[in-house]
Amino acid sequence: MSNIVLFEEKHVRRAWDKDAEKWVFAIVDVIAALTESPNPQVYWRVMKKRLRDEGNQTVTNCNALKMTAADGKQRLTDVADTEQLLRLIQSIPSPKAEPFKLWLAQVGYERLEEIENPELAAKRTREIYQQKGYSEEWIEKRMRGIAIRDELTDEWKKRGVKEQREYAILTAEISKATFGMTPTEYKAFKALANPKENLRDHMTDLELIFTMLGEASTTEIAKKKDAQGFPANQQAARLGGTIAGNARRELELESGTQVSTPENFKALTQREAKKLRSGKSKAD
Repeated sequence: MSNIVLFEEKHVRRAWDKDAEKWVFAIVDVIAALTESPNPQVYWRVMKKRLRDEGNQTVTNCNALKMTAADGKQRLTDVADTEQLLRLIQSIPSPKAEPFKLWLAQVGYERLEEIENPELAAKRTREIYQQKGYSEEWIEKRMRGIAIRDELTDEWKKRGVKEQREYAILTAEISKATFGMTPTEYKAFKALANPKENLRDHMTDLELIFTMLGEASTTEIAKKKDAQGFPANQQAARLGGTIAGNARRELELESGTQVSTPENFKALTQREAKKLRSGKSKAD
């Protein structure tokens, strides 16, 4: 599964090759980061043909991998590991080439550190959320939610569920039963126009809590029922989401407040900033 890292505000998609224990990066994203090309795909296509004509083996060794495209769909894109990228960069005239090489080295080093000490990955994720302006209370729930999600996907993998498409379907089942909306519908509800935005990064504390409950319940049911294969795990996902959905409705009935809210990250951080400003004013 791909994720995104930033090089000078440019998004670069990457995926961890577990067998080779190394990162692979989307070549078109690297080209977009290094050049002013209005169409990195065309730039890469022309460059690839030229290198092949020159007998450059680096290109023929580049594999294609499914990664999340700008429209949110999984599409095949050429990828390269660090060694391949360093060779390709030599053929890209760019003043950013040297800074990018240093960035690549740092990204690789950080991953090796995280393999040796997994707590570093959690620490770096926490620091990113702090820099973005999230409250400590929210970050605690988000980090716990990440751990619960990882436990669920590990369970799915052990039980014969195929990654990507089937994971997405099961996740939608849990969300629909928990909130009455699939993740896609939830993004529209929160007015998130960018398909790359992570829905959970725009959730309130309560939304995160019920998301965790739905996924933790699904994991427990899958274990107890020894669900094997997609159909059995789909049923477990519906049951797990239903448990969270019932709890949500009960809370809404007693509190008179809806758990699902159209508030997104911008609104959440502005609210926290307002609290901080208010606290400073009182202190003054």
